[in-house]
Amino acid sequence: MAKLSSLDKYRLILPILEREVSAINVSRSEGIPVRTIRYWVKQFSEKGLTGLERAKRKDSGNSRIMTQEITKLIKGLALQKPPLSISAIHRKISILAERINIKPPSYETVYGFVRNINPALLTLAHEGGAAYQQKYELIYRRECSTPNEIWQSDHTEMDIYIVDADGRERKPWLTTIIDDYSRAVAGIFLSLEAPSAMNTALALRQAIWKKEESSWQICGIPRILYTDHGSDFMSHHIEQVCVGLKIRMLNSAVGRPQGRGKIERFFQTLNECVLMDLPGYSVKGKPASKPTLSLGQLEAAVLDFILNKYHVTSHSSTGLPPIQMWANGFLPQLPESPELLDLLLLTIHKPRKVQRDGIRFQGMRYITPTLAGFVGELVTIRYDPRDLAEIKVYYREQFLCKAICQDIAEMVVSLKEIKAARSAVKKELYGQIKQSQLLVKKLSHAKKAESITLKQEDLPSHHLPPTSSLKLYHNE
Repeated sequence: MAKLSSLDKYRLILPILEREVSAINVSRSEGIPVRTIRYWVKQFSEKGLTGLERAKRKDSGNSRIMTQEITKLIKGLALQKPPLSISAIHRKISILAERINIKPPSYETVYGFVRNINPALLTLAHEGGAAYQQKYELIYRRECSTPNEIWQSDHTEMDIYIVDADGRERKPWLTTIIDDYSRAVAGIFLSLEAPSAMNTALALRQAIWKKEESSWQICGIPRILYTDHGSDFMSHHIEQVCVGLKIRMLNSAVGRPQGRGKIERFFQTLNECVLMDLPGYSVKGKPASKPTLSLGQLEAAVLDFILNKYHVTSHSSTGLPPIQMWANGFLPQLPESPELLDLLLLTIHKPRKVQRDGIRFQGMRYITPTLAGFVGELVTIRYDPRDLAEIKVYYREQFLCKAICQDIAEMVVSLKEIKAARSAVKKELYGQIKQSQLLVKKLSHAKKAESITLKQEDLPSHHLPPTSSLKLYHNE
């Protein structure tokens, strides 16, 4: 019979105390002698729960079994890394006990002592701090009271291979933003490149602004963005975005992902419900079947799952579908315009100088007739990495124009348009020169006339020439 705690004994004798059953019935059902049960009833009646506690041996802890030095040695050996078997510990202790003329403890004694060592202590000693943290450290889970109070964001390398534009098999990265309160997905971004500040910005852009899909209602500015300590999340760019949108940025402790369990759970759900059934699914780092999907096709499959299955299925934690949980009487706060959002999210901090052949960026050349009037000027460009055919150009923080790369864009800027723009700029410059010259000429004539008038007025009256009807030369 296993050793019972005082609470276990109390639960057994409680029906007897309340006169619901007899001690004999309890003895038969539990397989415990009637005498023992009656003893527990007597002890509880006299001493309460204390009377049900197992009495300690009077010689407990006595050196009769093991000296204090031996117990310390057993504990020290049990905490060694790599861990020793109990047989090895018993052998070492027996050899040591014989050397100091002490009767060696039995194998059962050593076994019992090692078994009673705190499991958390053994885990920390044998497996390290990370394993101990996962098993035994108390964690704090943040719980929200409203949608958009906290958004969690994280990246994961997806367990699937796709085919890129060059026909190579590659694993994509997924950046996801999830609403902590409802578990609804606010935005995603798939890329073949490793996580970066721009990937995070693009996921935020989709998350914050209204979606084209009418069923994807999640939008707005969150109060808190909760992330890990990745270099992209800790970048100056994302920090400035959060300042501009008045979002408080909160980072989990280094090496402690427990607080991001909700988004990790979503990644697991996506893996089990979507990726496992697609061609190219990765098992132990290798595709289980031939990859055939493009990045766009994979994104379509992920969005289909999010909008048509994940969002409309009751969540195990909340009991409601995420989309219903988020949209229940909630009015999100939005930026003034998508242009303002782009200004914050898609900013290239290095200015670009407008060259005579346009703006050069990432080995490509961008041009538009509007740039004809800004050759030599410093501008700021903003772009969507998913579509490098076009960039937005800002001059002194004001939107100037859109410029295209003719090598990858469908649009083409013709020589006729460039000539017309050059002529228009040159004409405007000539006009400015002419106006400036006329103004200088006008001012110079005005100053000359004023100078002559002053000289005449300054002369004393007796020096003025006599009035005459005859017009002399100096009167002209």
